[in-house]
Amino acid sequence: MTRTMVLGLLKVNGPMSGYEMQKMMESSQTDMWAYVKPASIYHALKKMQDEGKVILEKVEKTGLRTKSIFKITEDGEYELNQLLIDSFTNSSVVFPAPLYTALTFMENLNNEQILNSLEKQKQEITRVYDSMKAGYEVKQEALEELPDNVNIIFNNMYDQCELQLKTIEEIIKTIKGGK
Repeated sequence: MTRTMVLGLLKVNGPMSGYEMQKMMESSQTDMWAYVKPASIYHALKKMQDEGKVILEKVEKTGLRTKSIFKITEDGEYELNQLLIDSFTNSSVVFPAPLYTALTFMENLNNEQILNSLEKQKQEITRVYDSMKAGYEVKQEALEELPDNVNIIFNNMYDQCELQLKTIEEIIKTIKGGK
């Protein structure tokens, strides 16, 4: 995912530094769903520079700091296209394996422990959900009308959160004895 994100940002926005990519992802909350860590951006840039997918366009000095600005190459654009095709081709269904594993072995805990843990998970999912909704509203105010692909992304994230909350409620209800 990191390679796709880095190459995509360079293709869409033109030459950028790793720091600019990081800030752009944070401001658009992409880091919440893309799972791209700041260190992985710099690692990907270095590796892709060695592979000829990106080139160091220039180094800017600001006081004591230096900023390396990278540019995507033709080879990088080709790889981006391949990565995008792969992403559209491969299944994107992700099962909540930690939850399923815990359900499999839930008899090892008492109901109170499970219920307390599920409440914490519910709170975290709700926090993420609310944060995504707030981010969507900020984007909507800034752009007035969001592109269809952005709406699809947000709607799918909302659906995922709602599905997890529904599943947790079902588990809680089952534990409390109401089927």
